[in-house]
Amino acid sequence: MEKSKKIKTKALVMMIFSSIFGFANTTVAYYQMGYASIFWYILAALFFFLPSSLMFAEYGSAFKEAKGGIYSWLAGSIGEKPAFIGTFIWLSSWVIWLVSTSSKVWIPLSALIFGHDATQTWSLFGLNSTQTIGLLGILWIVFVAFTTTHGVSFIAKVSSLGGTCIVLLDVIFMVASIVVWIANHGALAQPINGLSSFFQSPNPDFGSSLALISFVIYAVFAYGGMESMGGIMDDIEKPEKTFPKALMISTLIITIGYASMIFFWGISSNWQRDLGGSDVNLGNITYILMNNLGVELGTSLGFSHATGMVLGNIMTRFAGIGMFMGYLGAFFVLIYSPIKSFIIGSDARLWPAKLTKMNKHNMPANAMWLQTAIVAVFVFLVAFGGSAAQKFYIILTDMANVSTTFPYLFLVGAFPFFKKRSDLQRPFEIYKNRKFTNLIVAIILVILAGGIIFTCVQPVIEHDYQTAFWTMVGPIFFGIVAWVFYHFAEKKLSK
Repeated sequence: MEKSKKIKTKALVMMIFSSIFGFANTTVAYYQMGYASIFWYILAALFFFLPSSLMFAEYGSAFKEAKGGIYSWLAGSIGEKPAFIGTFIWLSSWVIWLVSTSSKVWIPLSALIFGHDATQTWSLFGLNSTQTIGLLGILWIVFVAFTTTHGVSFIAKVSSLGGTCIVLLDVIFMVASIVVWIANHGALAQPINGLSSFFQSPNPDFGSSLALISFVIYAVFAYGGMESMGGIMDDIEKPEKTFPKALMISTLIITIGYASMIFFWGISSNWQRDLGGSDVNLGNITYILMNNLGVELGTSLGFSHATGMVLGNIMTRFAGIGMFMGYLGAFFVLIYSPIKSFIIGSDARLWPAKLTKMNKHNMPANAMWLQTAIVAVFVFLVAFGGSAAQKFYIILTDMANVSTTFPYLFLVGAFPFFKKRSDLQRPFEIYKNRKFTNLIVAIILVILAGGIIFTCVQPVIEHDYQTAFWTMVGPIFFGIVAWVFYHFAEKKLSK
């Protein structure tokens, strides 16, 4: 029988890069912190991404036969109950991602159709733009759920096309930025005023030390998703050598990629001139920056202002199609993959029978529709909570960042307990010294907990209680739901 092909270093590097690197992460970073975000992205790579990824690789290799992903890792390390609660919060992070992105997805569509973000002028049934986008977000998530519960045969093609568009977007951005830089004889739209430019944000919202520390969550979020690689250890050729090698290369490429792209945004966009207006928000920042790049490209090459505007329009539309296709692929995967993995991996007796039932397309349709209803309620409450567009997207982004980062507290915190087990085969092992392992775990937990706490506390200090509430509500709400759910399921089983 022919041996199945194993994943080698080059292929693994590409898989890690495509899973982690996000074009929009660089635009959000530049908008929030300017050049100063580079320092935090490097810090997150060294003290979170690299050490935690090696932990996930150890989990994945030791529990390679388990089907439940991170649930199996946690259950095998700290027990079923905390594993259930931790994985439920992890699942909630994807629910919050669906909440935040179902509203943001209309911006690239608008950019593609109109050549700019027109969503702030949209109005249906006399609703304001924020409420209208919220309503459209609900329709979007219902459409995705309906389509996905009927099978996923075309998802791989959509995801592949979206990935190709994003790679092309990266290349076009880098080439256009270098052309502008050379044509302008090395001049930057956002000048560098000594070392302070790399530590102080031009954004007044990030002027305090508290806000600076809270930015670590944005940086950690940019490296999120590595836990999904832990399940492929048995498909890697010589994983004990290939994985750390691929991880080191990937860390270097992704970190340099983020740092250089954040810097390159400063070639074409001046923060005060181009990003300081009330029409700029975390939802449309990518398209505004791409439009600026197109205009600056035309100007630097000596074209007329009208031609520069056309180039800006083309750049915006290409960013629109790239981001929209990327979102489309991500939605179709994330609406079913995490929930299906959790239900299959955990004890079926913990769940109501209807939630574990698969439809004829092998999809947990009932569980997916319940998830869709929860997402729709969250979108409605945030959109109709009385926030303007700029604040609306800050709330959505903070919600997604904190909810996505929170499960790492469980995964990293459980690692010393995982290392204490003597009954496991460990085909891949990096952390062999107990004291060193505990030190690394402590450092990561301090970074994660500090970033989460400061992100939640900052709006309270600024008396922005609406943002504070929605930022904190995800992990707390779903953590309580998980605890109550498990408590009653446990009672039912004991009877």
